[in-house]
Amino acid sequence: MIQNIFEIPHLRFLGRFHPETARRAGILPLFWTGSGVELCFSGTELHVILEADFAEMPPWAAVEVNGALLLRMPLNRGVNDLCVFRGLPAGIPKRVRLLKETQPMPEDPVGRLWLSELRWTGGEFLPLPSPACRLEFVGDSLTSGEGLYGAREEADFASSWFSAVKGFPQRTADRLGAECRIVSQSGWGLRSDWRNDPCHALPDYYTQVCGVAAGELNAALGTQKSWNFASWQPDAVIVNLGSNDAGAMENPPWLGPGGETFQQHRDAGGLALLEDAAVDFLKVLRQKNSGTKLIWAYGMLDTPLGPCLEGAVARFRRETGDENTWYLPLPAVTEETMGARLHPGPACHEAAAETIVNFLETILRDSRSEFK
Repeated sequence: MIQNIFEIPHLRFLGRFHPETARRAGILPLFWTGSGVELCFSGTELHVILEADFAEMPPWAAVEVNGALLLRMPLNRGVNDLCVFRGLPAGIPKRVRLLKETQPMPEDPVGRLWLSELRWTGGEFLPLPSPACRLEFVGDSLTSGEGLYGAREEADFASSWFSAVKGFPQRTADRLGAECRIVSQSGWGLRSDWRNDPCHALPDYYTQVCGVAAGELNAALGTQKSWNFASWQPDAVIVNLGSNDAGAMENPPWLGPGGETFQQHRDAGGLALLEDAAVDFLKVLRQKNSGTKLIWAYGMLDTPLGPCLEGAVARFRRETGDENTWYLPLPAVTEETMGARLHPGPACHEAAAETIVNFLETILRDSRSEFK
């Protein structure tokens, strides 16, 4: 059988998208890394139909069956028919998860990945168990999983080195039985990107569906629209921002097209501005996620801004009386745990996930019966 993705029962859509626009178009756009679909199917054969386009860097997709990674591949331009499985016993439920492995590429005006159809033989789609909790992760290349694939000496920027499946957000969610959503962009920070470009400050895009995704086709699918926070409230938001701001402090100023300049500084004034930005972002996070635990997790790649960010969390708690906000140091990468492109590898991500899991189990225990 062939059926539109929105007409199939019991599917769980992962990641942010604009439901009304997507349903009218009959496609599920996969914008952020970790976006996709999860299902349980009892038939003998299942295919996923994806449509992709890109200028230089193809989007990658990963497919898991019963928790095991079976497929990981770049998508070709046009229609891609991915056979998830064929010839498996009928009547036995198979839990399938398709994830976009790569982040949106803002420099690519034609970049897209859409899930349009499922094709299958026999069987039925069965209800999924409810997730134990919901987690949202906000960050940069660390949260996007850059460097988790590829040889350590890889230096070129390429979509092939990214992985949502291996990243600490998905590892954390899987260990807790949680549903996970990710808002992250490699090279971006709190006040600017690592090159001091203030147009690449991730908090400016947090309230949109996926404002960093370029191109008219993506915009037509609602990327610039306001995200409906009431439709999906996480139990915890984990922020990992600051590493690129630290890099910006060591780099020359950004020169804008109109002659304007911007540069971050690692002096008292520059750190005060960064602290202000962190406090302001925490206020936005709290406004949009009223009952959520807020965690600023930092330290995988570098630690120079740790005191500044920890101070921002303490100041936010002091000024607002918000006791559901914490600063969490993460294990730093070592020579042994380094991955590709001078980014943390799988072992470092696993250590970060373990730290976050242990912390979440403590702070969520009182509010979620699943953790008791």
